[in-house]
Amino acid sequence: MAKGIREIKRQIKSVQNTRQITKAMEMVASAKLRKAQEKAQASRPYKEKLKEVVSSIASGSEEISHPMLVSRPVKRTAYIVITSDGGLVGGYNANLLRAVMDTLKAKHASTEEYGLFVIGRKGRDYLSRRNQPVVHSVTDLSDSPKFSDIKSLAYSAVQGFEIGEYDEVFICYSKFINAISQKPTVDRLLPFDKVESEGATAEYEYEPSPERVLEMLLPKYAETLIFSALLEGKASELGAKMTAMGSATKNASEMINQLTLTFNRARQAAITQEITEIVAGANAQS
Repeated sequence: MAKGIREIKRQIKSVQNTRQITKAMEMVASAKLRKAQEKAQASRPYKEKLKEVVSSIASGSEEISHPMLVSRPVKRTAYIVITSDGGLVGGYNANLLRAVMDTLKAKHASTEEYGLFVIGRKGRDYLSRRNQPVVHSVTDLSDSPKFSDIKSLAYSAVQGFEIGEYDEVFICYSKFINAISQKPTVDRLLPFDKVESEGATAEYEYEPSPERVLEMLLPKYAETLIFSALLEGKASELGAKMTAMGSATKNASEMINQLTLTFNRARQAAITQEITEIVAGANAQS
């Protein structure tokens, strides 16, 4: 019985240590989540203004055209997949990768019809193990990523569309809703749809010409959308980690309560047994 009690005490101590770790990780993720949200929100005005200018130029004249605005028969598709480098993020990666695989199965008959540009070690390893065509990958990003971290990948995907290597580009990421809710999303990035500007917009004069400005802006706009999705994905990742660690902390507390109850019952049973043995011994001597 004493051996059983010591084992329960060791289990309680082990779970208490685990709870301290998960609680600390939850607090760290919460602090980083606030910063990630701020970065995502700070990027939105730039993205919206760039969208306004691009829409203004693209809809200004029927004669203005660019390869990124032209739909063509789809022979090959590129997918930019944004996942995390590490684990302990609940269903963040699993839900997104399931959505990606479902999309690939629904849209393509073979792996020759698409290429994958993957951000994050979890996505790269998952897709590589399943013999998926990973064309380009970026790993080991910080919790505050910079555009320079993914510049080569974004340029490669956008350039692939411009030169006709890919006829469509999709971006797959987790859209941040709140700390406990992230929505796996697969959006078409290229070709752009010509969107008419809503309401009154500023009139611009372009130098040297609208066509030349559009030629310069559209690739930058595409790269901006990719980086914005990365920031959304990072906020979603940290939100998922905070939630997962919070649940782990709660489960550890419940386990400690159950083990403590078991320990008290075992100790009470041991005391009762000792008293019984003492009484029995005393009766035998009398």
